[in-house]
Amino acid sequence: MTPGMPCERRTFLQAACFTLSAAALGLNAADSATLPVAEGDGQQSGNEVRLPLLASDGVTIDRKVQVIIVRYQSHVYAFNLACPHENNVLKWLPKDGRFQCTKHDSQYTPVGVYTSGRATRNMDRLGVRKEENTLVVDLNKFYQSDKNAAGWAAAVVTL
Repeated sequence: MTPGMPCERRTFLQAACFTLSAAALGLNAADSATLPVAEGDGQQSGNEVRLPLLASDGVTIDRKVQVIIVRYQSHVYAFNLACPHENNVLKWLPKDGRFQCTKHDSQYTPVGVYTSGRATRNMDRLGVRKEENTLVVDLNKFYQSDKNAAGWAAAVVTL
């Protein structure tokens, strides 16, 4: 074996796993890689945060309230900014079309589905609703895919 072989194999397997996961979810690399990322500044009132509804597909990160907003294929999701593995910050990698944990490299699709790494579940979602052109995120409604699969699946706004 050559010294570079295990790394190349790992890279190949990770790419294959992401591609298969994305295909199973109806996602493709061209769709997810085009999501722009922006900093958000929501207006918090009690346990709710109000943000302008994104006009097109993209990712907004509001570090002040620790929330990630994703508009993707006519759906809007709100995620906890922390990785479910050990609560480290998640980052969006536009060139790869995925979220990744900054500590252990767990990886997630644009809709928060776990694809690889040390995490054992999907990204945690927050309750969301639409009020005119505003997205309202309820910070008290916190859904973990392994404890409340139905709540996690329903934590979405369809446009």
